[in-house]
Amino acid sequence: MEVAGLRLRRVMRWRYLGLALILVVSCAFHLSIIHQPDDLMVDEVYYVNDARGIVSGEGELRAEHPPLGQLLIASGISLFGDNTFGWRFFSMIFGLAGILCFYLICARLGMNERACLITTFFLAFENLTFVQASIAMLDVFNVTFILAAFWLYLRRSYAVSGVAICLATLVKLTGALALPVIAVHWLLTRRDRPVFFGLSMASAPLWFFTTIPFLDALIVGYPTNPLSRSTEILSVSATITFSRYSNIFASRPWDWVLTPDVMPYYWDPHYVAVVSFSIGALIIPAMVYMAFLASRQHPVGLFSTLWFTSTYLVWIPASIITDRMSYIFYFYPTVGAVCLAIGLALSQIMDKGRADDNLVRGRVILAGCWCYLAFHLAVLILLTPLFGFWVSLEATAATT
Repeated sequence: MEVAGLRLRRVMRWRYLGLALILVVSCAFHLSIIHQPDDLMVDEVYYVNDARGIVSGEGELRAEHPPLGQLLIASGISLFGDNTFGWRFFSMIFGLAGILCFYLICARLGMNERACLITTFFLAFENLTFVQASIAMLDVFNVTFILAAFWLYLRRSYAVSGVAICLATLVKLTGALALPVIAVHWLLTRRDRPVFFGLSMASAPLWFFTTIPFLDALIVGYPTNPLSRSTEILSVSATITFSRYSNIFASRPWDWVLTPDVMPYYWDPHYVAVVSFSIGALIIPAMVYMAFLASRQHPVGLFSTLWFTSTYLVWIPASIITDRMSYIFYFYPTVGAVCLAIGLALSQIMDKGRADDNLVRGRVILAGCWCYLAFHLAVLILLTPLFGFWVSLEATAATT
């Protein structure tokens, strides 16, 4: 008993216990619904069928995207079969890896342990983040590589960060949006090892053009011309405009924040692409606060503002100039920046509540913060098939 008690105390004092709990719960949530639906939904129709072709040796290149995402989905099918688990396995794994990278980003930005956990909790149980990691689409691979690039940069592993940017771009070209965040942040805050940093960042496009022919060869059996392939991807993407096509679920970038709408992925069980209300309602005030902190040279404020600017604000002029059709899930790479802002703000409020000389008022502040965290989790459960899973579980228990 004494040995068991000692081990328990060691576990309770483990620095990463909170992070481990978040990852375990998130993994359990994903596994509980990974087979729902037992059918292809939304863009899985394209990417799973692409992956099936790759596995059967009859793969074709998707003109609008680089090949890495499809190859990852194909790897899941090769390992676990042509079923829901095989389709979505690597999406789940990358989603969990993204949560880990995000926690490490928070720590590298100087946030204390409590703030890191609160901020990571917000991201891990945010609806759009959770849903994209639950289905076989490309975005979760792209975002996780971006998060890895940010963390590696913050720990000054510049060369490997450049590789991570390349990998993000080999999934979707929007992975290149990580580069301005890192470059401007380095210019404003570091300026160390300029030659090494410059070469490391320049290696990202170099690795891209070097690697894409061989990844394409895994699909079609021969290497492609990287310049022609990149031109094709950009050209096809440029043709997908609001004036040329009609889609009732398409939306402009400003709509994602000002008038967000729900984009259904599947009706029963229900999967929807929408930022959790507990996050979406606070985007504007949270980012105004980050901009204020950035003006005071606060590390979290600066990084969050640059992240938000490069992955979201650039879409506004791009949409106006190019008329490119866009969807609410394009906001997914930006969710981390907003969670960073809200997590920091809430942790600061909780710190003030603990330090308040008025005991009652301090407890009320803390209770309000904990209620908001509970509300955030409840929103996820209600917006996803998790709600149906727990209801059916309780119904089964009641009849036995």
